[in-house]
Amino acid sequence: MYAQAADAYNSGHTQTALHWIERCLRVAPDHADVLHLRGVLALALGDAGDAERWLIKAVERSTNPAFHNTLSVVQTKLRAFDRAAATASSGLEHAQRWQPKVDQTVLLYNLGRALQLGSRFEEAAAAYRQLLALDPGHAHAHNNLGGVLNKLGAFDDALSHFSHATTLQPGNLEARSNLGHALLAAGRYREAWPHFEHRWSNFQDETGRPEGAPPDLPIPQWKGEPVRAERDRLLILNEQGLGDSLQFARYIPLTLARFAKVGFAGPGSLRELFVESFGRGSTEFEYLDAGRIDLRDWDVHSPLMSLPMAFDTSIDTVPADMPYLRADPRAAHRWSTRLAKLGDAALPRIGIAWAGGRFRPEVDALRSMPVELMDALVSWPQAHWISLQKPVDEAKSLLPRQRAHVIDWMDEVTDFADTAALVASLDLVICVDTSVAHLAGAMGKQVWLLNRYHGCWRWMRDREDTPWYPRMRLFNQNEPGNWNEVLGRVRAVLEGGAWRPA
Repeated sequence: MYAQAADAYNSGHTQTALHWIERCLRVAPDHADVLHLRGVLALALGDAGDAERWLIKAVERSTNPAFHNTLSVVQTKLRAFDRAAATASSGLEHAQRWQPKVDQTVLLYNLGRALQLGSRFEEAAAAYRQLLALDPGHAHAHNNLGGVLNKLGAFDDALSHFSHATTLQPGNLEARSNLGHALLAAGRYREAWPHFEHRWSNFQDETGRPEGAPPDLPIPQWKGEPVRAERDRLLILNEQGLGDSLQFARYIPLTLARFAKVGFAGPGSLRELFVESFGRGSTEFEYLDAGRIDLRDWDVHSPLMSLPMAFDTSIDTVPADMPYLRADPRAAHRWSTRLAKLGDAALPRIGIAWAGGRFRPEVDALRSMPVELMDALVSWPQAHWISLQKPVDEAKSLLPRQRAHVIDWMDEVTDFADTAALVASLDLVICVDTSVAHLAGAMGKQVWLLNRYHGCWRWMRDREDTPWYPRMRLFNQNEPGNWNEVLGRVRAVLEGGAWRPA
């Protein structure tokens, strides 16, 4: 019966395998092989919790390293990373004594992955290095070790392992994407952009399955080829988060200089801002509803974040003419009038935003600042503090004691055009790495970015400035999660006063 169950499973007949394995359990309820296969079938049926229960029974009855490996994989799927690492470690201990000898690289890989996902980066690096000592050609281990080393700040070593992974396995798109991001963080833009074209490979759900894909359209992608300026029409497709849209919108004026017509398909929250900035009264720019595009109206397309490659952007040729985003003058005047009524016109007007949105929850947890820490800023009395934050949940709302120090009109703000109109009258914006930073930077405002430890590629490494926004200053964490030290430096610069507008 067990052989029939195993044959059915290996042939893809899960329900038939389940029938036979249930019969096996009635005869041999404590047989480790039977329990293991029952767990494997539970996983195949989409119930990882049930799979873990069966597999725990299997490893209680057998020291078979393969059973430990399966259990570790299941526990990783359940995001029980510490349990997964402990199970893989136990499997490796048994593998030392198991006969016939077993390949330990699979267990080492799953140990490294559990440790990596559990943010135990030093231990993960050790596991991957042990694996690579046994199998130097393991492309996935090189790729993952590169990710771990990047988190540990060993950027040159990380880049080397990403590069090695792509050499070993050119079709590994995740490794190519990681290499692209590492090259961008190193400022090696021209080398990076072709690899950055595989950025969608990094968008995965919590089970590790891809969530994104590049657009697949019947019209070709424009990659910088010569165009017939009097007739060619370019469709630009928005992608990723709103901050990305605001940052890379700087390329729209460059496309308008080349193409007879440019269409941008993006979210409604950007429509009025982009029309005001690029196309008010123009027939050359059109803001499109992404769900209602007639491809017959366009000759070529480009994802928004592929435009740097199309324009052969280097770190020295980043389009940095500011501002490229503009507020509606009438709306800006209305906000300016309200701000003028706050009293004490000598005090600077400082906009603040302390949290990101929900686009990438795992990143947002790192880039957002706990709201209780905002006391260090808003308690400083020598400024008018203006909220630019749209809280997505109560946990990101200001505390009652803080609200007394902050002007908050954000319930009247419905889109980025409204936000831009408010930002237009501010002297300084202080914020974490979110869309507000890109909006204010693109408007040519003075921006202080409160940046997480080893943050996004676009801010590069160990810099206090950025080629993307000439008036932006970076305040980087010097250790993971330490916002207090960052805020201490910000407060000192505020009090120093040299930043104040004339």
